[in-house]
Amino acid sequence: MRSLYNGSVSVVAALALASCSFVPRDSSAAREQATTRRAPNIVVIFIDDLGYADVGCFGARDYKTPNIDRLAREGRRFDNFYVSQAVCSASRASLLTGCYANRVGILGALGPQARHGIAAEETTLAEVCKSRGYATACIGKWHLGHHRPFLPLQHGFDAYYGLPYSNDMWPQHPGIRHLSYEERVKRWPELPLIEGNEVIDAAVDADRQRSLTRAYTERAMDFVRAQREQPFFLYLAHSMVHVPLFVGRDFEGKSGAGLFGDVMTEVDWSVGRVVDTLRELGLERDTLILFTSDNGPWLSYGDHAGSALPLREGKGTMFDGGCRVPTIAWWPGRVPANATCHTPAMTIDILPTVAELIGAEAPPLPIDGKSIATLLTSADPRPASPQQAYFYWYERELQAMRMGKWKLHFPHAYRTLGNEPGGRDGIPAPYRQERIGLALYDLEADIGETHDVSASHEKVVAAMLALAEGMRARLGDADRMGTEQRAPGRIGAGD
Repeated sequence: MRSLYNGSVSVVAALALASCSFVPRDSSAAREQATTRRAPNIVVIFIDDLGYADVGCFGARDYKTPNIDRLAREGRRFDNFYVSQAVCSASRASLLTGCYANRVGILGALGPQARHGIAAEETTLAEVCKSRGYATACIGKWHLGHHRPFLPLQHGFDAYYGLPYSNDMWPQHPGIRHLSYEERVKRWPELPLIEGNEVIDAAVDADRQRSLTRAYTERAMDFVRAQREQPFFLYLAHSMVHVPLFVGRDFEGKSGAGLFGDVMTEVDWSVGRVVDTLRELGLERDTLILFTSDNGPWLSYGDHAGSALPLREGKGTMFDGGCRVPTIAWWPGRVPANATCHTPAMTIDILPTVAELIGAEAPPLPIDGKSIATLLTSADPRPASPQQAYFYWYERELQAMRMGKWKLHFPHAYRTLGNEPGGRDGIPAPYRQERIGLALYDLEADIGETHDVSASHEKVVAAMLALAEGMRARLGDADRMGTEQRAPGRIGAGD
């Protein structure tokens, strides 16, 4: 199968782009079921590189996020919510499959040279929803493989519009502008925009990047309006606030907090428009919104990056600044308003939670997530977790785990800025490598992971080490293969 990069823009695809219509391929069964259903519509809003303290209700102070804050007032904040890995593709694989990324073989951030992606055998959140007659759409960044077998339409989505990977995988990246154009495209080929399975813009430029947040938002609103009489699943995965930052003309200079604040203002506007559309259609009490991020801030970009304070480090590390993300659940009448859940949870739990809520069967292959439906709806700020512990790999290395209030790091190297500032104007500052030994932190007393208490809690460490060894045996660690690891999908050399 040939790469999408070699395809041309078809007339049909161009017309589809202009129409902004999202029509499921087989909606008759869904419409018949919609007359009797009680299950909610599902909307997942996934922001890219949004730090723990990048929205007002989690600590942002330099700019305002009134729509996201309202979502929190009317819903429930999760202040101990995690991604499985603090990097793009691995994080998205976990969200959409309910598995640790190491189980499904999707690690790191897949680029335009990658010849693998999500395997056909994996069951995605979209396929879970399709099994119950839901219309499904993916709008925004995909990043689970850019070749046709790996794109959203082959994995349960009726419609797709967006970038196949990160917006910095692009020859116009500020960090390589000093090179000749010929040298730049050797590093990063032109960035494509895809509609369905077709490339509709083979060379995304700065103007297109500037329009992405609005375009994604308008597509999302069109989809909700088109599907208002049947159940739907909308996966809105914004390209922002990943660098390079771009903001629509209407939001330039509006935040008073520089480009990052402007971009956040537009993202907040987007959330507001989606919620307003649901209200206009009378769907707010029939819709569960989950707002979260794929990982923490890319701190080396300084003034173009967000903040994870008071957490330690950021994206690319498995300290909480990299993997604990701001998360909100909103479902008026079902999720308690103005509430906070302190119980740890993770994106691997979203798929089984949705499956329970909509009455779908579990995927046939083993997954790692467990339903957290009670965490969504309980009035208790600390409901019991269905998980004994959570585990944090980076690439193939098991680096940390969390059990209750305890976070245990295994010896590993990590990147850090130390006490040095990040970069400016889209140019990153260099990281340095440091190393942590076996270290235990009490996150309720020490949210910043600064005081190792392993020496005074030897029994806790021993119990966690035993659990970790079981996970290593199943899902691997560094050069050790696990018995339950599965291969990603791959394309042949001639495809």
